[in-house]
Amino acid sequence: MVVTSNTLPSELFRVVDANLNRLKEGIRVIEDIARYVHNDKSLSTALKTLRHQCRIEPLEALLASRDSVNDVLRPTMPSEMNRTDLRSILIANYKRGQESSRVLEELYKIVEPTLSERFKQIRYELYTLEKENLLNPNNESH
Repeated sequence: MVVTSNTLPSELFRVVDANLNRLKEGIRVIEDIARYVHNDKSLSTALKTLRHQCRIEPLEALLASRDSVNDVLRPTMPSEMNRTDLRSILIANYKRGQESSRVLEELYKIVEPTLSERFKQIRYELYTLEKENLLNPNNESH
């Protein structure tokens, strides 16, 4: 999927940029744990494929709207530091990806319904992978 910024109202560029970054970052954290900690080729590959479905083109319009220095919620919240083990990191990042894909799904409903549907599919795939990953008795993060 190629996410285009051409169809978006400019006031949504920053929201889309932040949520695409959040979505890909969340997936990447899970992917790296699956790959390097659990040596799970199947899950790592599924997550990599999912992450690569979230591309931004053209990137320039979204980058121009980025203002991370002045983000009103930039300082770390205490709840963001509440991680006790790999399982809590996995849960937080599955939720991060699911929430971000939901935001993108909703925003694209008003301009490009096919992309909205694709973000919905990504969200449901994350639900499925989360269940398989966290309920797998062979998963060392338990």
